[in-house]
Amino acid sequence: MKRIIILGSTGSIGRQALEIVQRTGEYQVVGLGARRDVDTLREQTPQFHPQVVAMTDAAAARRLRADISPQVEVLSGPEAMRELAVWGEADLVLVAVVGIAGLLPTLAALRAGRDVALANKETLVAGGALVMAEARRTGRQLLPIDSEHAAIMQCLRGELVSGVRRVLITGSGGPFLRRPLESLAQVTPDEALAHPTWKMGKKITVDSATLMNKGLEVIEAHWLFGLAAERIDVVIHPQSIVHSLVEFVDGSVKAQLAPPDMRLVIAYALRSEARVPLEAPRLSWDQLTLTFEPPDPARYPCLGYAYEALRIGGTMPAVLNASNEVAVEQFLAGGIGFLDIARSVRRAMDRHRPVAAPAVEEILAADEQARAHAATDLVS
Repeated sequence: MKRIIILGSTGSIGRQALEIVQRTGEYQVVGLGARRDVDTLREQTPQFHPQVVAMTDAAAARRLRADISPQVEVLSGPEAMRELAVWGEADLVLVAVVGIAGLLPTLAALRAGRDVALANKETLVAGGALVMAEARRTGRQLLPIDSEHAAIMQCLRGELVSGVRRVLITGSGGPFLRRPLESLAQVTPDEALAHPTWKMGKKITVDSATLMNKGLEVIEAHWLFGLAAERIDVVIHPQSIVHSLVEFVDGSVKAQLAPPDMRLVIAYALRSEARVPLEAPRLSWDQLTLTFEPPDPARYPCLGYAYEALRIGGTMPAVLNASNEVAVEQFLAGGIGFLDIARSVRRAMDRHRPVAAPAVEEILAADEQARAHAATDLVS
């Protein structure tokens, strides 16, 4: 039986991963980690019997400690996730925490000789060069828990990357695909969170509305598959049935189709690309309509900023990501308008002087500085 540690077990991906673990019976849960969701982690601990649990919020960890078996080790504080990633003996670490917080645990897990299932876009966006170098050095697998990149991996099975002309990452276009541009300034957080096809966390749902999520996925695809920005395209596909396509040099195209259900992606990663029978919706081929269109740059400026950050490289993608995270938080809190998200990212990128080939400390410093500047800009 394989041993798994899940960072971010109380979130949507973490909960669905535990469902897959329970269904297959192929994994022993060694550790579970969360930021501050005591109630959910309190329920998961006696159900999955981890040796250790971790919470980055120290007060939440103290509450949890009082409610679970004394035989379970409790880690707490800002280093808790990194410590959890290397705890005891484990074969796979699933990183499903949000934001730049996933970078250090991912690097730690790889250095400890563990495969990583990565459901955190920001880790590769900010530190892709370091993460991929560590994966190559240790010979460990980096398995994307992301419908688009899992689709690309499936399309590339049995193929040579040298035979790829380009990959096409699909996106629904979010809830404002057909909304008049002049009305976007009046968008409310509730409207932005009404995704037409996927059920996701708040931050990634807003990123879907701005198409920043596709920009981050372009940067991820660059690192995962070794493709230049010019060989990665984004197409709007409102039905969210085709999750990515790969076009080859001979003109043929492979596509991966599935219902919009993240359990398929999680199961595929956890079972090393083997299929798990799931009670998931099936595609109705006699009623299937698939449409594709190019994204409108005026509607989705964040996508262009992501391509720009990738081409500049160094610490610029970390700044792109950090400034976007702060702006999305402010938008959800009602502090800024929807269009201010892209404006904040633009200002942060214009201000930043990127460091080429940065060390992890320089990436984290750029992230911190971008957050501080973005927060100041949005308050002033």
